[in-house]
Amino acid sequence: MAECHPVGFQWVMEAKARGAKVVHVDPRFTRTSALADVHVPLRAGSDIAFLGGIINHVLRTESYFREYVVAYTNGPVLLRDDFRDTEDLDGVFSGFDADGRGYDPGTWQYRGTEVRAASGQRDPRHEERAVAEAARGESHGAGGPTTPAGEPERDETMTHPRCVLQVLKRHYARYTPEMVERICGVPQDLFRTVCDLVTENSGRDRTTAFAYAVGWTQHTVGVQYIRAASVLQSLLGNIGRPGGGILALRGHASIQGSTDIPTLFNLLPGYIPMPHAHHRQDLDSFVRADAARKGYWGNMRAYLVSLLKAYWGDAATEENDFCFDYLPRLTGSHSTYETVMAQLEGTCKGYFLMGENPAVGSANAKLQRLGMAHLDWLVVRDFSLIESATWWQDGPEIETGELRTEDIGTEVFFLPAAAHTEKDGSFTNTQRLLQWHHRAVEPPGEARSDLWFTFHLGRLIRRRLAGSTDPMDRPLLDLTWDYPTVGALAEPDAEAVLAEINGRDAEGAPLTGSEQLKDDGSTACGCWIYCGVRADGVNQADRRTPGGQQDWVAAEWGWAWPANRRVLYNRASADPDGRPWSARKALVWWDAERGEWTGHDVPDFQKDKAPDHRPPPGATGPQALSGTDPFIMQEDGKAWLYVPSGLTDGPLPAHYEPQDSPFPNLLYGRQRNPVRHLPPPHPDNRYQPSGGEPGTEVFPYVATTYRLTEHHTAGGMSRWQPYLAELQPEFFCEVSPGLAAERGLEHTGWATIVSARAVIEARVLVTDRVPPLTVHGRTLHQVGLPYHWGPNGYSTGDAANELLHLSLDPNTHIQEAKAFAVDIRPGRRPRGPAAPELVRAYRRRAGIDEHTGTEP
Repeated sequence: MAECHPVGFQWVMEAKARGAKVVHVDPRFTRTSALADVHVPLRAGSDIAFLGGIINHVLRTESYFREYVVAYTNGPVLLRDDFRDTEDLDGVFSGFDADGRGYDPGTWQYRGTEVRAASGQRDPRHEERAVAEAARGESHGAGGPTTPAGEPERDETMTHPRCVLQVLKRHYARYTPEMVERICGVPQDLFRTVCDLVTENSGRDRTTAFAYAVGWTQHTVGVQYIRAASVLQSLLGNIGRPGGGILALRGHASIQGSTDIPTLFNLLPGYIPMPHAHHRQDLDSFVRADAARKGYWGNMRAYLVSLLKAYWGDAATEENDFCFDYLPRLTGSHSTYETVMAQLEGTCKGYFLMGENPAVGSANAKLQRLGMAHLDWLVVRDFSLIESATWWQDGPEIETGELRTEDIGTEVFFLPAAAHTEKDGSFTNTQRLLQWHHRAVEPPGEARSDLWFTFHLGRLIRRRLAGSTDPMDRPLLDLTWDYPTVGALAEPDAEAVLAEINGRDAEGAPLTGSEQLKDDGSTACGCWIYCGVRADGVNQADRRTPGGQQDWVAAEWGWAWPANRRVLYNRASADPDGRPWSARKALVWWDAERGEWTGHDVPDFQKDKAPDHRPPPGATGPQALSGTDPFIMQEDGKAWLYVPSGLTDGPLPAHYEPQDSPFPNLLYGRQRNPVRHLPPPHPDNRYQPSGGEPGTEVFPYVATTYRLTEHHTAGGMSRWQPYLAELQPEFFCEVSPGLAAERGLEHTGWATIVSARAVIEARVLVTDRVPPLTVHGRTLHQVGLPYHWGPNGYSTGDAANELLHLSLDPNTHIQEAKAFAVDIRPGRRPRGPAAPELVRAYRRRAGIDEHTGTEP
């Protein structure tokens, strides 16, 4: 966090100055480690074993917050008798289909009822299924769980062997300090210190927060990493309370905003799932299948209809389903990596790159370039001439002879983009906080903002299609595309876009919150979770009241979605009777005299719903939650220690080895996540043998990628800045003195690093910051690789992401970039055709073919 989010880290340091303890868990000793009270080096890719060990400690010592767990989690809920755990089936859960590489979650359900995720994927080939089945959206969309009528069976004592808490105990019983040491390389004494720090700082009077880098998700079990943290925090009562939570450090370039108003293929704004291309799917069938019966996802029709009205205005009427048929449809996964495979197959003909540099910044960078070489056209918008705009003339494959410029048919358009200092707009970052920034200067020359480009491209396309009678053109022609423009460049007014996102009522007045959204077409709102950001016609994101002029919640600095609420699920900060768990941690509470929830933060609960409220029979939506159901986006109002449906790879986090690992899985017979997502085989995306398989020894070291303070993401913003290039002038690898001696590496000399995909070279930094670990009874050396480099700019070098494979988390389809196996040797890498030949030689030594590493 100090390395990659130094501005935010100042608040960690302020907390430390007031007595907070800081624990840093990372394979490398970094700037954060230097300022932490405890640094825990561990093997990259072993985090679930580490977190599972803490969960086991909490359960074994009964350090969990019992009252919180009973009242606010599904810990007391009983599971079906036919559910089988990884402990029973040696690494898989019941319902596993090896041939289909997936799970049927039928046996994962609660006893007494059935739970299915609101966005659970349904196979479009089985159209004979009921409409409610066929209409379901993508499995990794959003939405709470849906349940039929009836309540699951519970044991308030949490002693029944089939209750969630007891199942959890059994699942993690083997995640002992000894096992953590063997798998993660963390000494038992150090591990027990962490357990004590976490448990002693949790409970009624104290809370512990987990802050994670987004790289924590970049694993074939990345979602389960976050799930493991949420299980731990829910057991300790650290969710919905001040000083608690799980904080994704999403600070760069509005990463949070890019999922709120998504650049993701499977979501609509506000985490509404994108519909699949099913037959017989109208608005009502989609909502019936994907909206929850209880909780705030029960209002999904109002959210969706208001979004459709924002998109298509007067053209969206009740008679035409509010233009629901105009929405694009999913035909499967369309993630960035499936798109690359579609390019290679020739089915993806054109590609826009805006704010991305996949030629060096995405996993298996060679595959990215080969895919772009199959396109008819490519549009690159950036303010530097990034590698994704020049690979056709100076990419590595031109040097090796694998591509020839004269054979590449891709027409590349490079369009200069404006920087954030050259445009108005907002950032939404880690704490869901929208902060408005104003243009400082006009963009130079022909540089234009993304807003300008998108608006005017749409305007020109609509002009070209004007008068068309083709029904395929109606969605574009009927769009509300009337944003006012300002200045000599005809820049669309960003405040007008914000007003559309905020929403308006039937009279055109700005809405003040999502509770006002209607499902009858009388309201329009571009993103329901952002509704209220322009309440009263005032840009709430532009507020900057100094901290000394307001209370500690700082509600008048920017605006946090939803409803300017700073702590989600904060009803959990009070006990079931509505009283704060402790005066020290008071956040919101029930005021019986006034008959409403009040406190320091905006209550994340119906304001007038008393703690003793019990919903009447037949209640739906938010009204169906009781006064003790704080997790209002879940249909049962509870935090889930166990997930009965909604994840594709299991109801509980379990340790699996990374796709390429030099170690066997000590916990289960299954080496890798059995339902990890593997694209179709490709000669340039070979996997490596793992564990005890023959050939594992060819790639004996674990590598991980990371960021540096001085550079930014794939380097397009920083490698072109002379002062930043001077601070970090060359691509390097961090190795321990032991690894340097073992492989003959010299400090500041050159190293060649090889995987089954590529070979790269880097300057050698011999340092104690990457300490060797004892894992599985032997010494493990790890290699650290910053991922900011490429051949363009002032500071140049090979790209670390050349080494990566495409093996993806099955829920999010994110790449595994933070744990993979390599070999390292002294000297510079080969040039020309000798470079791919070296990679092929390694494959032959390891016995690698198209089947290696592809088993479930």
